[in-house]
Amino acid sequence: MFAGAYGVVRFAHLALFFLACRDDPVLRRAVFTGLTVSTAVAIGLLVVASFLDGIPQGAVWALAIAIDMSGPLFHGQDGWRLVPGHFAERHGLIIIIALGESIVAIGIGAEGGVTTGVVIAAAFGMVVAAALWWLYFDVVALAGERRLANAEAGRERNTIARDSFSYLHLPMVAGIVLLALGLKKTLEHVEDPLKLVPAVALLGGTALYLVAHVAFRFRNVHSFNWHRTVTAALLVALVPVAVEIPALAIVIALAAILALLIAYEVRRYAEARDRLRHQLAHE
Repeated sequence: MFAGAYGVVRFAHLALFFLACRDDPVLRRAVFTGLTVSTAVAIGLLVVASFLDGIPQGAVWALAIAIDMSGPLFHGQDGWRLVPGHFAERHGLIIIIALGESIVAIGIGAEGGVTTGVVIAAAFGMVVAAALWWLYFDVVALAGERRLANAEAGRERNTIARDSFSYLHLPMVAGIVLLALGLKKTLEHVEDPLKLVPAVALLGGTALYLVAHVAFRFRNVHSFNWHRTVTAALLVALVPVAVEIPALAIVIALAAILALLIAYEVRRYAEARDRLRHQLAHE
Protein backbone atom coordinates (compact mmCIF):
# COMPACT_ATOMS: atom_id res chain seq x y z
CA MET A 1 0.00 0.00 0.00
CA PHE A 2 2.79 2.43 0.90
CA ALA A 3 4.82 1.65 -2.22
CA GLY A 4 1.74 2.09 -4.41
CA ALA A 5 0.72 5.37 -2.79
CA TYR A 6 4.26 6.71 -2.98
CA GLY A 7 4.44 5.70 -6.63
CA VAL A 8 1.21 7.57 -7.41
CA VAL A 9 2.53 10.76 -5.81
CA ARG A 10 5.94 10.58 -7.49
CA PHE A 11 4.57 9.83 -10.93
CA ALA A 12 1.99 12.60 -10.50
CA HIS A 13 4.92 14.96 -9.94
CA LEU A 14 6.59 13.68 -13.11
CA ALA A 15 3.36 14.05 -15.08
CA LEU A 16 3.14 17.69 -14.01
CA PHE A 17 6.75 18.22 -15.05
CA PHE A 18 6.11 16.72 -18.49
CA LEU A 19 2.99 18.85 -18.97
CA ALA A 20 4.93 21.97 -18.04
CA CYS A 21 7.79 21.20 -20.43
CA ARG A 22 5.86 19.75 -23.37
CA ASP A 23 7.19 22.57 -25.59
CA ASP A 24 10.74 22.40 -24.23
CA PRO A 25 12.59 19.26 -25.40
CA VAL A 26 15.75 20.12 -23.42
CA LEU A 27 13.85 20.39 -20.15
CA ARG A 28 11.79 17.30 -20.99
CA ARG A 29 15.01 15.32 -21.50
CA ALA A 30 16.35 16.63 -18.18
CA VAL A 31 13.20 15.47 -16.39
CA PHE A 32 13.43 12.03 -17.94
CA THR A 33 17.14 11.42 -17.35
CA GLY A 34 17.29 13.13 -13.96
CA LEU A 35 14.07 11.93 -12.36
CA THR A 36 11.97 9.39 -14.23
CA VAL A 37 14.43 6.49 -14.41
CA SER A 38 15.62 6.77 -10.80
CA THR A 39 12.05 7.18 -9.56
CA ALA A 40 10.84 4.08 -11.38
CA VAL A 41 13.73 1.96 -10.06
CA ALA A 42 13.21 3.23 -6.50
CA ILE A 43 9.49 2.47 -6.52
CA GLY A 44 10.20 -1.00 -7.86
CA LEU A 45 12.57 -1.56 -4.95
CA LEU A 46 9.90 -0.38 -2.49
CA VAL A 47 7.54 -2.97 -3.93
CA VAL A 48 10.22 -5.64 -3.42
CA ALA A 49 10.80 -4.39 0.15
CA SER A 50 7.10 -4.84 0.94
CA PHE A 51 7.62 -8.62 0.68
CA LEU A 52 10.56 -8.53 3.08
CA ASP A 53 10.98 -7.87 6.78
CA GLY A 54 13.60 -6.82 9.30
CA ILE A 55 17.12 -5.95 8.20
CA PRO A 56 16.67 -7.03 4.54
CA GLN A 57 13.65 -4.75 4.24
CA GLY A 58 15.58 -1.85 5.78
CA ALA A 59 18.50 -2.45 3.43
CA VAL A 60 16.25 -2.39 0.35
CA TRP A 61 14.55 0.76 1.67
CA ALA A 62 17.95 2.45 2.06
CA LEU A 63 18.90 1.43 -1.48
CA ALA A 64 15.60 2.76 -2.84
CA ILE A 65 16.09 6.10 -1.10
CA ALA A 66 19.67 6.36 -2.35
CA ILE A 67 18.67 5.65 -5.95
CA ASP A 68 15.67 7.98 -5.84
CA MET A 69 17.75 10.84 -4.44
CA SER A 70 20.81 10.27 -6.60
CA GLY A 71 19.07 10.61 -9.98
CA PRO A 72 19.69 14.37 -10.29
CA LEU A 73 23.25 13.87 -9.01
CA PHE A 74 24.33 12.15 -12.22
CA HIS A 75 21.87 13.46 -14.80
CA GLY A 76 19.65 16.38 -15.57
CA GLN A 77 21.68 19.44 -14.51
CA ASP A 78 20.98 21.08 -17.86
CA GLY A 79 17.60 22.25 -19.00
CA TRP A 80 16.15 23.33 -15.66
CA ARG A 81 15.21 26.96 -15.19
CA LEU A 82 14.61 28.41 -11.74
CA VAL A 83 14.03 31.78 -10.10
CA PRO A 84 16.72 32.04 -7.38
CA GLY A 85 14.71 34.16 -4.92
CA HIS A 86 11.62 31.97 -5.17
CA PHE A 87 13.61 28.74 -5.00
CA ALA A 88 15.51 29.81 -1.89
CA GLU A 89 12.38 31.18 -0.23
CA ARG A 90 10.52 27.87 -0.65
CA HIS A 91 13.29 26.01 1.15
CA GLY A 92 13.35 28.62 3.90
CA LEU A 93 9.64 28.04 4.43
CA ILE A 94 10.29 24.32 4.83
CA ILE A 95 12.75 25.16 7.62
CA ILE A 96 10.10 27.36 9.28
CA ILE A 97 7.52 24.56 9.09
CA ALA A 98 9.96 22.11 10.67
CA LEU A 99 10.74 24.58 13.46
CA GLY A 100 7.02 25.03 14.01
CA GLU A 101 6.69 21.28 14.48
CA SER A 102 9.42 21.41 17.12
CA ILE A 103 7.32 23.95 19.03
CA VAL A 104 4.27 21.71 18.68
CA ALA A 105 6.35 18.88 20.14
CA ILE A 106 6.89 21.02 23.25
CA GLY A 107 3.14 21.26 23.75
CA ILE A 108 2.65 17.55 23.20
CA GLY A 109 5.38 16.71 25.69
CA ALA A 110 3.66 18.86 28.34
CA GLU A 111 0.37 16.95 28.12
CA GLY A 112 1.28 14.92 31.19
CA GLY A 113 0.83 17.97 33.42
CA VAL A 114 2.22 21.45 33.92
CA THR A 115 4.77 21.86 36.70
CA THR A 116 7.45 24.43 37.38
CA GLY A 117 10.02 22.20 35.72
CA VAL A 118 7.82 21.76 32.65
CA VAL A 119 7.33 25.51 32.32
CA ILE A 120 11.07 26.13 32.56
CA ALA A 121 11.84 23.36 30.08
CA ALA A 122 9.22 24.70 27.65
CA ALA A 123 10.67 28.20 27.89
CA PHE A 124 14.20 27.00 27.17
CA GLY A 125 12.86 24.73 24.42
CA MET A 126 11.45 27.85 22.77
CA VAL A 127 14.86 29.49 23.13
CA VAL A 128 16.42 26.52 21.32
CA ALA A 129 13.87 26.74 18.49
CA ALA A 130 14.44 30.49 18.18
CA ALA A 131 18.21 29.92 18.12
CA LEU A 132 17.89 27.44 15.25
CA TRP A 133 15.76 29.98 13.40
CA TRP A 134 18.41 32.68 13.91
CA LEU A 135 21.27 30.42 12.88
CA TYR A 136 19.62 29.85 9.50
CA PHE A 137 17.85 33.10 8.66
CA ASP A 138 20.32 35.64 10.03
CA VAL A 139 23.02 34.99 7.42
CA VAL A 140 22.87 31.45 5.99
CA ALA A 141 19.62 31.97 4.07
CA LEU A 142 20.68 35.39 2.76
CA ALA A 143 24.11 34.22 1.64
CA GLY A 144 22.67 31.10 0.01
CA GLU A 145 20.09 33.06 -1.96
CA ARG A 146 22.70 35.60 -3.07
CA ARG A 147 25.09 32.85 -4.20
CA LEU A 148 22.31 31.21 -6.19
CA ALA A 149 21.31 34.50 -7.81
CA ASN A 150 24.91 35.35 -8.76
CA ALA A 151 25.58 31.95 -10.32
CA GLU A 152 25.48 31.68 -14.07
CA ALA A 153 22.09 30.52 -15.29
CA GLY A 154 22.09 26.93 -16.45
CA ARG A 155 24.35 24.14 -15.25
CA GLU A 156 26.18 26.18 -12.57
CA ARG A 157 23.01 27.56 -10.96
CA ASN A 158 21.17 24.25 -11.22
CA THR A 159 24.03 22.35 -9.62
CA ILE A 160 24.19 24.79 -6.70
CA ALA A 161 20.41 24.57 -6.28
CA ARG A 162 20.59 20.78 -6.26
CA ASP A 163 23.48 20.52 -3.81
CA SER A 164 22.79 23.42 -1.44
CA PHE A 165 19.02 23.29 -1.33
CA SER A 166 17.60 20.00 -2.60
CA TYR A 167 20.25 17.92 -0.81
CA LEU A 168 21.75 19.87 2.10
CA HIS A 169 18.41 21.11 3.40
CA LEU A 170 17.44 17.49 4.07
CA PRO A 171 19.85 17.03 7.01
CA MET A 172 18.79 20.45 8.31
CA VAL A 173 15.17 19.35 8.44
CA ALA A 174 16.14 15.93 9.79
CA GLY A 175 18.09 17.62 12.57
CA ILE A 176 15.08 19.75 13.53
CA VAL A 177 12.80 16.69 13.51
CA LEU A 178 15.19 14.83 15.81
CA LEU A 179 15.38 17.86 18.08
CA ALA A 180 11.57 17.89 18.27
CA LEU A 181 11.60 14.27 19.43
CA GLY A 182 14.16 15.12 22.11
CA LEU A 183 12.16 18.13 23.33
CA LYS A 184 8.99 16.06 23.52
CA LYS A 185 10.66 13.39 25.64
CA THR A 186 12.29 16.06 27.80
CA LEU A 187 8.94 17.68 28.64
CA GLU A 188 7.47 14.30 29.55
CA HIS A 189 10.00 13.69 32.35
CA VAL A 190 11.95 16.87 33.13
CA GLU A 191 13.31 15.55 36.44
CA ASP A 192 14.69 12.31 35.01
CA PRO A 193 17.70 11.76 32.75
CA LEU A 194 16.95 11.22 29.09
CA LYS A 195 17.23 7.74 27.67
CA LEU A 196 19.89 7.21 25.02
CA VAL A 197 17.66 7.61 21.95
CA PRO A 198 16.02 10.91 23.06
CA ALA A 199 19.43 12.21 24.19
CA VAL A 200 20.93 11.45 20.78
CA ALA A 201 17.89 13.02 19.10
CA LEU A 202 18.08 16.22 21.16
CA LEU A 203 21.83 16.83 20.99
CA GLY A 204 22.71 14.85 17.88
CA GLY A 205 19.82 16.38 15.93
CA THR A 206 21.02 19.87 16.75
CA ALA A 207 24.57 18.85 15.83
CA LEU A 208 23.34 17.48 12.49
CA TYR A 209 21.60 20.79 11.83
CA LEU A 210 24.83 22.71 12.47
CA VAL A 211 26.95 20.34 10.37
CA ALA A 212 24.52 20.81 7.47
CA HIS A 213 25.08 24.56 7.80
CA VAL A 214 28.83 23.99 7.65
CA ALA A 215 28.44 21.92 4.48
CA PHE A 216 26.06 24.53 3.02
CA ARG A 217 28.62 27.30 3.55
CA PHE A 218 31.48 25.20 2.19
CA ARG A 219 29.49 24.34 -0.94
CA ASN A 220 28.54 27.94 -1.62
CA VAL A 221 31.56 30.02 -0.61
CA HIS A 222 34.24 27.33 -0.12
CA SER A 223 35.07 28.36 3.45
CA PHE A 224 34.84 26.26 6.59
CA ASN A 225 32.83 27.31 9.64
CA TRP A 226 34.98 26.03 12.50
CA HIS A 227 32.91 27.38 15.39
CA ARG A 228 29.72 25.65 14.26
CA THR A 229 31.71 22.47 13.72
CA VAL A 230 33.20 22.68 17.20
CA THR A 231 29.75 23.39 18.67
CA ALA A 232 28.34 20.33 16.92
CA ALA A 233 31.18 18.18 18.28
CA LEU A 234 30.56 19.55 21.78
CA LEU A 235 26.87 18.64 21.57
CA VAL A 236 27.69 15.08 20.52
CA ALA A 237 30.17 14.83 23.39
CA LEU A 238 27.41 15.82 25.83
CA VAL A 239 25.27 12.77 24.95
CA PRO A 240 26.84 10.58 27.71
CA VAL A 241 26.17 13.40 30.18
CA ALA A 242 22.56 13.73 29.05
CA VAL A 243 21.75 10.17 30.14
CA GLU A 244 23.06 10.87 33.64
CA ILE A 245 21.59 14.24 34.66
CA PRO A 246 18.01 15.62 34.62
CA ALA A 247 16.61 16.36 31.18
CA LEU A 248 15.79 19.92 32.26
CA ALA A 249 19.49 20.63 32.81
CA ILE A 250 20.38 19.40 29.32
CA VAL A 251 17.77 21.61 27.65
CA ILE A 252 19.07 24.61 29.58
CA ALA A 253 22.64 23.72 28.61
CA LEU A 254 21.65 23.33 24.95
CA ALA A 255 19.93 26.73 24.95
CA ALA A 256 22.96 28.34 26.59
CA ILE A 257 25.41 26.80 24.10
CA LEU A 258 23.38 27.97 21.10
CA ALA A 259 22.95 31.43 22.62
CA LEU A 260 26.72 31.72 23.12
CA LEU A 261 27.32 30.57 19.55
CA ILE A 262 24.97 33.23 18.21
CA ALA A 263 26.50 35.95 20.41
CA TYR A 264 29.98 35.02 19.19
CA GLU A 265 28.95 35.07 15.53
CA VAL A 266 27.12 38.38 15.85
CA ARG A 267 30.24 39.97 17.34
CA ARG A 268 32.77 38.12 15.19
CA TYR A 269 31.01 38.79 11.87
CA ALA A 270 29.30 42.10 12.61
CA GLU A 271 30.96 43.90 9.71
CA ALA A 272 30.36 41.07 7.23
CA ARG A 273 26.70 40.76 8.28
CA ASP A 274 26.17 44.49 7.82
CA ARG A 275 27.93 44.47 4.44
CA LEU A 276 25.83 41.55 3.20
CA ARG A 277 22.59 43.26 4.15
CA HIS A 278 23.59 46.50 2.47
CA GLN A 279 24.60 44.65 -0.68
CA LEU A 280 21.30 42.81 -0.80
CA ALA A 281 19.36 46.03 -0.23
CA HIS A 282 21.30 47.69 -3.06
CA GLU A 283 20.70 44.78 -5.41
